[in-house]
Amino acid sequence: MIKGFSKLTKEAKIEWLIANYFKGEEKAREVLVSYWHSDEKLQKLHDEFIENTVSNFYMPMGIAPNFLINGKEYAVPMVTEESSVVAAAAKSANFWADKGGFKATVKSTTKIGHVHFLWKGDNTDDLTSFIAGIVPEFYTESNGITANMRKRGGGILAIQLVDKTADIPHYYQLEAEFETCDSMGANFINSCLEKFADVLKSEIANASLAVNEVEVVMCILSNYTPKCLVKVEVSCPIAQMVEGTDMSPQAFAERFTTAVRIAETQPYRAVTHNKGIMNGIDSVILATGNDFRAIEASAHAYASKDGRYSSLTHADMSDGQFKFWIEVPLALGTVGGITGLHPMVKFAHQMMGNPSAAELMMISAAVGLAQNFSALRSLTTTGIQQGHMKMHLLNILNQLEATEEEKAMIVRFFIKNTPHHAEVVSAFQRVRGGEVIA
Repeated sequence: MIKGFSKLTKEAKIEWLIANYFKGEEKAREVLVSYWHSDEKLQKLHDEFIENTVSNFYMPMGIAPNFLINGKEYAVPMVTEESSVVAAAAKSANFWADKGGFKATVKSTTKIGHVHFLWKGDNTDDLTSFIAGIVPEFYTESNGITANMRKRGGGILAIQLVDKTADIPHYYQLEAEFETCDSMGANFINSCLEKFADVLKSEIANASLAVNEVEVVMCILSNYTPKCLVKVEVSCPIAQMVEGTDMSPQAFAERFTTAVRIAETQPYRAVTHNKGIMNGIDSVILATGNDFRAIEASAHAYASKDGRYSSLTHADMSDGQFKFWIEVPLALGTVGGITGLHPMVKFAHQMMGNPSAAELMMISAAVGLAQNFSALRSLTTTGIQQGHMKMHLLNILNQLEATEEEKAMIVRFFIKNTPHHAEVVSAFQRVRGGEVIA
């Protein structure tokens, strides 16, 4: 055990780490230092993003071009370590570009937070009337916090009491709705909620209620944002659903729609189905400096909103048209946090034309829909492994430390074959042994 670790310099932290967990090996130190940025000022910036920093952890940034969304073309930044994600999104973007592209609509941008508290009175109607009477005080007392947000068109939208005593004895919520414009708004919302709690405790102490005391348990925004919702869809005549296999457009569309229906009704499939969607969405969230953990949690909660975990995407075939769409909650920000600090995050926003939060919601959801389309296209035709393993082939060869010449020969060998791991290792061993494979 070590005390005061956070107070050590970065170099001292590394010395302790190497001595205790790497038996003093210099190679471990070399790995950490090799990922430091050569620009000391930039490295210091990265060091201060989190606590106890010892190095940087690189993730590749790829670009998915040709995303036509509401008539505007985007090259979308995607940060991910998983093979085939960027390629799949780009392939779908190309497929839909000449069919009208992606049609996106932000349905709402409302975020929610709660003051969780206990009140041990017997008459909930009295508490309800009391809260309704002091709502103006919540607005007035938080004016200093909300002033700048109100100037930008945001602020507090609504405040109400929610009775949760059926779940937990004496438990109530003060539920507030917010508009945070281009900011994700976590700090803003939490500051407002804490002010509401102060007002609640002060006002109830002077109220003519049988019980004039509350116990505030916590004040916190919710990362479940079902009112911060975006919808994106693609559509075309079924006759244009040409996959490039021996399947007819009608057969492909029918099988694709059935695959979506399976995800809508079968949770085991739905989890993997939605994970693929989030492969796309998360990569954009990471690239733009947003909180992918919050987005993941909200999306999966939304997938369960009807009492059973289900697909986030849906498909329909009617009147000769194929239609495929996603509806997903995405609480995003384009100002605040690291969006103005991290150079690559700033680059990502600039590349997309510095989108508003609402525009970024549409872009992210479109990438999720594109990712899902590619995955289902592969699953219902050639199978997922052929394309995925070919993208994974270079990862395997890099692990084997193959030379560029060896890589080129092995890649050519697997052009018409699915490169399973054992087969790649076998081919590598033959090439390394001097055999020419073809």
